[in-house]
Amino acid sequence: MRLSDIGYKEIINLADGGRYGQLADSELLFEPATGQIRALLIPQGQSRLGLFRHNSDYMQLPWNSIKKIGEDIIVLDTSATCSY
Repeated sequence: MRLSDIGYKEIINLADGGRYGQLADSELLFEPATGQIRALLIPQGQSRLGLFRHNSDYMQLPWNSIKKIGEDIIVLDTSATCSY
């Protein structure tokens, strides 16, 4: 599966039913040594200029919190793994 195949899927949190937008709106955090995806960085609100973001403007969700990638949505569970 390619990232472009799942980019427009909606991200839903199993823990509280929260919606985090589409994967295409997120950033990915990689492990430098292996190139594996470590976490999703979900945008939180808009920056003042609407163009630039800072690390504090993101919610970090571990990649291993993804439980299922379905046809239209990505289900993750942040009940025990969420990092803000």
